[in-house]
Order: sequence, then structure tokens, then C-alpha cells
Amino acid sequence: MADYKTLLHTLADGVAEITLNRPEALNAFDDLMAAEFQEALKSAERDPAVRALLITGAGKGFCAGQDLGAVRERPEGLSFREHLLKTYNPIVAKLRSIEKPVVAAVNGAAVGAGFGLALACDIRYASETAKFRMAFIGIGLAPDSGTSYFLPRLVGMGRALELAYTNDLVDAATALQLGLVNKVFAASELMNISRALAVKLAGGPTKAYGLTKRAMLRAASGALDEALDYEAHLQDIAGRTGDHKEGVAAFLEKRPPQFTGK
Repeated sequence: MADYKTLLHTLADGVAEITLNRPEALNAFDDLMAAEFQEALKSAERDPAVRALLITGAGKGFCAGQDLGAVRERPEGLSFREHLLKTYNPIVAKLRSIEKPVVAAVNGAAVGAGFGLALACDIRYASETAKFRMAFIGIGLAPDSGTSYFLPRLVGMGRALELAYTNDLVDAATALQLGLVNKVFAASELMNISRALAVKLAGGPTKAYGLTKRAMLRAASGALDEALDYEAHLQDIAGRTGDHKEGVAAFLEKRPPQFTGK
């Protein structure tokens, strides 16, 4: 397992738990953390022992987005586009494309790119102390890190534009009401419950999870007839897996299935 300077990383019960570990900066991204997080995601994708991922932050924050202090340390002339192509775009793309369940345990502030990071995860559990903010308008920027893609799909165009324009801070209860998070828990319970969910998913049919994710992502941006045809294609793949055979056998034998992810 890699030795990271800005992340904590553990693997247990099939779950790769990745903790953003710059608590003194509310886990804001500098270039090193962006690079290490990309590597951790690629490693989890490649490792057959990893069957689910759990993402959280150390200390009081989930992720405060870009460390603005670190911006001054970048090479002069590096454009915003070049920076995004090197940092946040690969992170968000990998979180969406990795065909294993990704759970976010949002333990505190998720702001700017940190908001986008949370939205890119498959399932979001939040602490009662969690808070969310677009933040880009506050420093005269347009949305990035996938927020312009995810937010309208989750809350509708009108609410998405309102959150972007007003830069309002959204508390956990409001986030739940808007559909930004799946569930909210007491701060003392968040990690145990999130880990339990990740472990449960790690014991499931990994291939089928991946195909389900692929189908839903494609359907979200395509027409119904395309979605139906693609579902049929993916079901043909899923139907040939060992997990499918085990699922049918377990159902007929009236016992819990023992999925292996193959």
C-alpha cells in the first residue's frame, strides 16, 4: 500500500477507506493531495481485493475545495483549464467511472471542489454538522469539479442556479430535503454507519454494481430507446457472471448468497 503524505488509506473487509488528511486546511486540495487522491482511486480500481470505497475527511471538514494559498505556488502562466485537467477533472471522472460502489461520509464542510467531490460519489451519507456551498461565485469563478453537471440533475435547474448565484451555505437538514445527500446521522454515528454500508456493498455482486452504475450514467444523458438497448447489452454481460449464478442458486436454495465479485 502506498505511503501517502496527504491521505490516510486503509483496506479492510473489501473496503478501501480513503481519508483526505489536511485537517489544518479543512482538507482543502493542494496539488500534492490532488495527485495522491488520483493515484489512490486508480489503485482501488485496479485492486481486486477492493470491492467498495469509502471517502471522508480528517478532522472537522470533509473538503474545503481548492487551497487558495497553494494557488500562489503554481507555475506562472498555468491556465485554469490546465489546472482542472490535471487535478479535479480526473478525480471526478474516476469517481464516476470506477465500477465499484463509492460511498462518501461527509463529516463537515464540503465546499467548491469538495462539494463536487461529494456529488461525484455514488451514495452520500452526512453528519448533522455537514455543510455544503458552491463557493465559486464568491471568488468570481464559474462552477467546476462537475458541480454544473451534478447539481441540476439532483435538485433541478432552478434550485441549482439559486445555490450557485446566492452562494448560500446549505446545512445537512436542507441538503437532505433537496436530495443532495441520501441520509443524515449524528456526528458520533456517521463513520460506523457509513463503514457498515460500505462493507455490506463490498459483500455484494461487484460486477452487477458496476454494470448498474454504467447503465444509469448512460441513461441519464441519453434517450429511453438507447437506455433500453444498453440495459439489454449490460444484462447479457451480468447474466454470464458467477455472482448471477450464485444469486439464483441461493434464492432457490433459500440461503444468503455468497458473492465473490466475479
